[in-house]
Amino acid sequence: MTQRRRVLKRVARVRRRLRRVWQSNSGNWQWLASKPASVASLNRLLWRESVPSLSFFVMLTLSGVISTLGLLAGSTATVIGAMIIAPLMGPIIGIAYAIALSNRRLMKRAGLTLLWGTLATVLSATLIAQLIGLQTLNDEILLRTEPTLIDLMVAVAAGAAGAFAKSRKHIADAFPGVAIAVALVPPLSTIGIGLALLNQPVFWGATLLFITNLTGIIFSGIMVFLWQRYGSLERAQSGILLSILILLVIGIPLGLSLNNLLVQSNTREQVSYLVRNELPLGVGVQLQGVDLRQGNGMLAITLELAAPPNTITPGVVRQSQRFLEDRLNQPIDLTLRVVPVEEFSVPASP
Repeated sequence: MTQRRRVLKRVARVRRRLRRVWQSNSGNWQWLASKPASVASLNRLLWRESVPSLSFFVMLTLSGVISTLGLLAGSTATVIGAMIIAPLMGPIIGIAYAIALSNRRLMKRAGLTLLWGTLATVLSATLIAQLIGLQTLNDEILLRTEPTLIDLMVAVAAGAAGAFAKSRKHIADAFPGVAIAVALVPPLSTIGIGLALLNQPVFWGATLLFITNLTGIIFSGIMVFLWQRYGSLERAQSGILLSILILLVIGIPLGLSLNNLLVQSNTREQVSYLVRNELPLGVGVQLQGVDLRQGNGMLAITLELAAPPNTITPGVVRQSQRFLEDRLNQPIDLTLRVVPVEEFSVPASP
C-alpha cells in the first residue's frame, strides 16, 4: 500500500511539472491563426492572374520553349525549370473559383486565357521541333504519352494544394511546388512535338495527360473553395457534375493504362528472375536488360545479354523460348541481343 502511494505521488508531481511548463509557454496566439482570404481579395487576385496580359503570354511562351528544348534534349532539370516559370495554373484555378461562385464573367475570361495560352504553347513547341528536326523520342517525351490513374490522383492533389495556397497568403510560396507536381506545360510541349513528327500516339497520349491534369485540378479546386465557403454547392452543381463526368470518361483509359503498367512491371520482374536464376544460358552469360511489349495476345521479350563468343546458339534461343513459354504460360516472341565479352589478362612480371 505504501509503495502504491509513493507511485501516485510521483505521478502527481510529474503532472504538476508538466502543467507549469505548459502554462509558462502558453499564451494568446490568435493573431497567428490562419484564415482564408476575403472574397474580394481572392477575387482580385484570380482576376489578375486570369487576364491574358503581355507578361502572361511572354512567360508562358518562354516556358514552352524551355520545356520543348528540355524534352528534345532529354533534360529533366530543364523541364522542371519550365514548370516553375509557367503561369498556366493561374487561369485554371480561376476557372475552379468561378465555378464555385458561378461567376460567368471570370469563367469566360479564365477559359479564354487558358485556351489562347494552350494554343500558343503547342504552336511554339511545334515550330521548335520542326526547326531542330530531331526524330528520336527519348524517355522524357515518352513518359508524357502514357498517363495512368496515378497522374489523375497527382492532379487532384495538386489542384487542392493550389486552390488552398491561393486562399492563404502565408503559404503562397508553395505554389511553385504545385506547378512542378502537376506539370502542365510539358504535356503541351509533347503535343507540339507529336504534331511536328506527325506521331499520333505521342499526340493523343500527351493530350490525354493534359486533359487529365486540367480536369483533376479544376475538380479538386472547386471542392476546396466550397470547403472554405467560397460560393455554394447549389451554384457549383453543374460544374461539379461536368467534372465528374469527364473524370469518369478519362478514368477508363487511365485505369487500363495503369493495369498494363502493373502487368508489365510484374512480368519484367518475373522474367528477370527466371533469366538470372533458372534459364540455362551457359557459363559467363549476364543479363543486361529486359524489354517487354504486349500485343495481339503475344508477349514480345527482348533480352540484352553479355556473353562470351559462341555461347549463345540458335538451339539455346529455341530452348529459352520454350522454357519461358512454359513458365509464363503464354506465347513468347523472344529476341536475344548478345554483346560478345572477351577477357584478357597478363600475369605480373617476376
